Amino acid sequence: MRERRYSPAAERNGPPILAVLQRLLPPTGFMLEIASGTGQHAALLSHGLPGWQWQPSDFDAAALPSIAAWCEGLDRVRPPITLDVLDTAWPGVPAQVDAIYCANMIHIAPWACTAGLMRGAARHLAPGGLLLTYGPYLLDDEPTAPSNLAFDADLRSRNPAWGIRRLADVAAEAAAVGLRLRERLDMPANNKLLAWQRPQAHRPNATTDA
Repeated sequence: MRERRYSPAAERNGPPILAVLQRLLPPTGFMLEIASGTGQHAALLSHGLPGWQWQPSDFDAAALPSIAAWCEGLDRVRPPITLDVLDTAWPGVPAQVDAIYCANMIHIAPWACTAGLMRGAARHLAPGGLLLTYGPYLLDDEPTAPSNLAFDADLRSRNPAWGIRRLADVAAEAAAVGLRLRERLDMPANNKLLAWQRPQAHRPNATTDA
């Protein structure tokens, strides 16, 4: 049996994330998951969204065997692919997807990856589709929890290019490619789930003046 990596945090935060996705998403669709990590979320969330096809991915090719192991036997989950959000094209990703899910990448990646994520989402999301990002954020209108301040300091000590991002800065990158923040949801352990939406395609008015 292929080795399955395990994250206690992924185990804890998966069920509350699933509850939110079950409310936000339509009954059927195609989901691209970015930064699938261990693969625990791909297995749990796809199981809880039975009408959705699931494409897991990760920047680190070494993560793919664990993702595949967690998702073994799930016929609605495609084999995981390597995906770098900074690439101008995302090989293996359909031209159009109904939603994109990305947990705990924005703060554990260089800032340029946030812009890459937004550009790719704008390129691949169907009109009205959602980009769902999960993790901690710095908010201008709320004090930062001490645990998040400590986490931010730890991240930056490990890699100066990492760190918890200001929500306003993330929103600016999203707005630059036409994505708007539809919902901001409080989650356990001082995390947020953000739903960014690509606007619906413009439909000309069918009626005309006589």
